[in-house]
Amino acid sequence: MSLAPRVVLVHRRTEYEELLARHGTHGQAAFFLSSRGRSIEEVARRHAATRQALRDVAAAVPLTWRSSRVERADLDRFLFAPEDVVVVVGQDGLVANTAKYLSGQPVVGIDTDPGRNPGVLVRHRCADAAGLLRAATAAGDRVEELTMVEAVADDTQRLLALNEVYLGPPGHQTARYRLGTRGAADPGQAQASSGVLVGTGTGATGWLRSLWLERGSTVPMPAPRDPRLLWFVREAWPSPATGTSRVAGELGRGQALWLTVESDRMVVFGDGMEADALELTWGQSVQVGIAASSLRLVT
Repeated sequence: MSLAPRVVLVHRRTEYEELLARHGTHGQAAFFLSSRGRSIEEVARRHAATRQALRDVAAAVPLTWRSSRVERADLDRFLFAPEDVVVVVGQDGLVANTAKYLSGQPVVGIDTDPGRNPGVLVRHRCADAAGLLRAATAAGDRVEELTMVEAVADDTQRLLALNEVYLGPPGHQTARYRLGTRGAADPGQAQASSGVLVGTGTGATGWLRSLWLERGSTVPMPAPRDPRLLWFVREAWPSPATGTSRVAGELGRGQALWLTVESDRMVVFGDGMEADALELTWGQSVQVGIAASSLRLVT
């Protein structure tokens, strides 16, 4: 007997909840904001809208289905099941934060603050939730497959990201490593920099685009569904021992950028989730390329 679908509502703490956690009471939070020229009324309004959105989406779940909730801070400890339908209630970035923990489950993005969020990944309103849940479980063409990027270390550590993967020093120091793109026969180039960024078409409106513009790159930016990645080295330092001739490029399916650590410690994290990073030490290697899985976004 097959299980009924489970709807997993993904959300994050609102700014109002974070203020209460820090300052204790509504009054103290209001005083803190007023001392900085802000009013708590707007923050409380957005909080109320988010809570109402969660209630509306929960009410749209069919009575015969199962449901669960998970907060952004707990994503790395939550076990998603193959039959789940994931409903992200919040901002575009929350979809990217969630994508790295999925393995093909359909995702519905619900915008809780239209006009404030770009709506690139949270494309729908609460009133559409019931129809979107049905579409997510039905065979059809309402699912868009978005390319993801994957980093795999030589000790089998693995990390997925929807926007970009960053490889670099854990602080503001300089990372030293050897970088190559042509497989085992490529000796690579020794480099010293503030890190390497590898991004997808979905990430082409964010961090990746800023580097692309800064370099004046003539390589076209990928679209979200394109099987293509762009990569850039940040602030590569030329010296007698380190080079700067390999600082940008693109990767197609089956190609990989590899990096071997030549300093005490480097981290690899995706989509800004620094708390959930791979840690690499001297001599370890990591390969970055197009992931076999993609984000299945319900349109």
